[in-house]
Amino acid sequence: MGDYVLSCCSTADLTAEHFAQMDIRYVCFHFSLDGKEYLDDLGQSIRFEDFYDAMAKGAETRTSQVNVDEFIAHFTPFLEAGQDILHVCLSSGLSGVVNAANSARDVLAQRYPQRRIYIVDSLGASSGYGLLMDTLAEKRLAGMALEDLYAWAEAHKLELHHWFFSTTLEYYVKGGRISKSAGFFGGLLGICPLLNMDNQGRLTPRKKVRGKNHVVTEIVNQMEAHAQGGLLYSGKCYISNAGCYEDARAVADLVEERFTHLNGPVEINHVGTTIGSHTGPGTVALFFWGDPRND
Repeated sequence: MGDYVLSCCSTADLTAEHFAQMDIRYVCFHFSLDGKEYLDDLGQSIRFEDFYDAMAKGAETRTSQVNVDEFIAHFTPFLEAGQDILHVCLSSGLSGVVNAANSARDVLAQRYPQRRIYIVDSLGASSGYGLLMDTLAEKRLAGMALEDLYAWAEAHKLELHHWFFSTTLEYYVKGGRISKSAGFFGGLLGICPLLNMDNQGRLTPRKKVRGKNHVVTEIVNQMEAHAQGGLLYSGKCYISNAGCYEDARAVADLVEERFTHLNGPVEINHVGTTIGSHTGPGTVALFFWGDPRND
């Protein structure tokens, strides 16, 4: 599949099988659960169900990004095999991992001056970042050259929409996004915050929606407002869920009901352990290609 390597971080939150099928290589973030260290390896070291169950029971989590040495170790075998690399990173609005990738590239450029390494800041996360990777893999399979694919990614990455809602405010309180009192009263009122990713790759609150049924409808309304072609949208649609598959399925069912020209059924994935350590259980995220994010 092409004469260069397409690579990303594990925080693109697709399955290991999906990455293998599309010949996308990945390097793992790290997380800890009650002090025990794990690789964020797409649910292979710990099942997502067990991870979110532990969080719901009060387990403490920490995360750490891929460091420079790990990127060097990840990239080196490809370079030694005579392959160039396009690596796409988790959003710089959420992590500094793109800086580590760039530093590794600079070191390796001295060792392998004949090879090319391109680094892209996805300005995305979870399976939205994954949908970008899937699209890039399809374009590589169709014969797009490395430099052209790099240029395409930079030109179009802000057309990938990320919309999120949460059915619990506990982790917004823990993360300092809202006060304890606001979380308490919001919980009593059944408030489900609706957020999206802005044009700097930051998770940004947009609306406070009362009730799960209403927020399911509202997140699909946002897809109708922003998707390329509106209700005639013919691209792929991905959803991620953090231990709340039934909520994700409700969103998927409504998307498939409204958008009858989708490129295949909605694909439901897990919010991975790195992103999920910060969102907590109860988060649903919707991803699709749309108009350029401009705020």
